[in-house]
Amino acid sequence: MFTEPSPLKELMNHFAQAGEVIWIGVRPASRQPVSPITETFARIGTGLDGDRYRGNPDSKRQVTLIQAEHLAAIGSYLGRGIINPALLRRNIVVTGINLLALKDHTIQIGEAVIQITGLCHPCSRMEEVLAEGGYNAMRGHGGVTAKVLHEGTIKVGDSVKVLSQLDNLNQ
Repeated sequence: MFTEPSPLKELMNHFAQAGEVIWIGVRPASRQPVSPITETFARIGTGLDGDRYRGNPDSKRQVTLIQAEHLAAIGSYLGRGIINPALLRRNIVVTGINLLALKDHTIQIGEAVIQITGLCHPCSRMEEVLAEGGYNAMRGHGGVTAKVLHEGTIKVGDSVKVLSQLDNLNQ
């Protein structure tokens, strides 16, 4: 039996525009600096080539993303300018689309298709790299986690396109 989506669910599938990748970084080893790169390959189960993450195909935290718009907010809460994304230890910085609205959505970035799986909460390390108050400055602005569904190349300048919203019953 087919049921019509609720008006709210329908609204949650409307996005004004595609986003854009403006920065990519990988962490070669634990507690090592993030290395900015212009291109990478997203792999099922292991995330981005060159990144230290080595999970499994079912992990919901293979790739991390953060909004460029939040870099200014975090900096403002710390009394500073825009924060360097390498300090935040996320893999991909996007602009022009609200990542928090993409929970349970499948998106395409370049050739890769990923599923947004949840929030990427800050860790206590933010106090070390951002100074006192860094953890709280990032709360609510830490980005999202994702799982690779289809492998492919991701480059700076690629668009971030919403493909679909997953049925919550399948979660």
